[in-house]
Amino acid sequence: MRLYAAPAAFLLVVTAAVLGIHYGLQRHGAPVKPHAVVVHPAKLVHARKPPPLKSFYVVQRGDSFSVIAAKTHTSVAGLERLNPGVGTTALRVGERIRVK
Repeated sequence: MRLYAAPAAFLLVVTAAVLGIHYGLQRHGAPVKPHAVVVHPAKLVHARKPPPLKSFYVVQRGDSFSVIAAKTHTSVAGLERLNPGVGTTALRVGERIRVK
């Protein structure tokens, strides 16, 4: 215990001195101004819109690209662009095609 007594006493005296000086300056010296905080404006970054969720349609009997386009409120060209490997005249019942 004696090994730690001297450093502990030293820290106690230094802490008391620092606090005494600090409070003494606050009462008798010039008023302490708070530190100025300079905030730099952040660069404005336009948030990107999240990509639209993919939507799919399951082909039913009698469907064609034009019927599917009308049902899903899109265009035949849009369906062809989203489904490059699907033949527009060879749709199969149960086939899943992307509509959005």
